[in-house]
Amino acid sequence: MNTLRSTFFALLGTAVAAAALAAGPAPEATTATNPLGGKGASAKPSTGPRQITWEELVPKDWDPAKAFKDIDLSKLDDADPRANELLLKMQEVSNNAPTNPEMNGQNVKLPGFIVPLEENKGEVSEFLLVPYFGACIHTPPPPANQILHVRPKTPAKFRAMDTVWVTGKLVAQRNDSMMGTSGYTMTADTVTKYTGGAK
Repeated sequence: MNTLRSTFFALLGTAVAAAALAAGPAPEATTATNPLGGKGASAKPSTGPRQITWEELVPKDWDPAKAFKDIDLSKLDDADPRANELLLKMQEVSNNAPTNPEMNGQNVKLPGFIVPLEENKGEVSEFLLVPYFGACIHTPPPPANQILHVRPKTPAKFRAMDTVWVTGKLVAQRNDSMMGTSGYTMTADTVTKYTGGAK
């Protein structure tokens, strides 16, 4: 897959992650979009975090592919002069992906993969949480509304692409890092190993 097409698919991060889950591999191996196997988020007591899916972070009326519907990517390769212009446009749409205002300020629990930003002696003190394996490291970053910037209250002993649960207050706040632009931030109360289902 060339850079142009891989960037386009990263822009459609939610759809890619959902498709990977539907294809059958275990969530911990490919995606953390919906650990409940399509059953949706489970309700939690009002005093605790509510488990959510990545799809809930995206406004229902946002269509990232709308501006590219008339473009046949199969006719463009990375050497085409038009490809660089299109890549820049895709990246702009991705970095400016809108957040879901209904999620701002909610106490949530979300599974995902770790992309370390700050670590020391095996402990990660700042990281991006992403919905599918390889995002930001092996593939282009997902849209900003599919990246969560996390600062654990206590540094976590995890490595790149480990699958975890994070819990805490979700804040709609954009942040740029060398690994990608996040649309949400969280000071995580807990960061725990993902075990394939809700705890």
